[in-house]
Amino acid sequence: MHQIAIVVLAWALTAGPAGAQLASPVPQGSGAGVHSPDSPIAPLPQRGDVVPWSLLTTVATRTEKNKLVPVFTQEQLALGQKPQRIQGFMMPLEPGERQTHFLVSSVPLTCAFCTPGGPESMVEVRTRTPVKYTLDPVVLEGRFATLTDDPYGLYYRLTEAVAVK
Repeated sequence: MHQIAIVVLAWALTAGPAGAQLASPVPQGSGAGVHSPDSPIAPLPQRGDVVPWSLLTTVATRTEKNKLVPVFTQEQLALGQKPQRIQGFMMPLEPGERQTHFLVSSVPLTCAFCTPGGPESMVEVRTRTPVKYTLDPVVLEGRFATLTDDPYGLYYRLTEAVAVK
């Protein structure tokens, strides 16, 4: 089941800008997503040294032509192009034990065909060195970006990321 989720997410990100534009009129998830009380995975522990999901998930949207565009607050924009730490659950985009390009979500996957929330509940991550896949929460530090017109519909990206404890 986990491998199916990887394939679905990889397809969604590699479908290209045309695929993202075709999908945009379909209602998207919103907010941080819901951590199922039946999940065997514990929710994220509270940490003061990471960007809180409550800040990231409050982004507003507006319709522009045939797609939804994020409208960031000044506080969200202030995070951009600076080193930041995020905490979340890995969502691999390719098979393999070690990952260099993946999504981090505010809640774990509960369905192989579903995203746990909207684009505001995920951060695209590109790491300097591979990170071992885990079902446990990860903390990553890297250069944070707010994305105003991402062809895949993502709102946030972390580059040059490294895993931290």
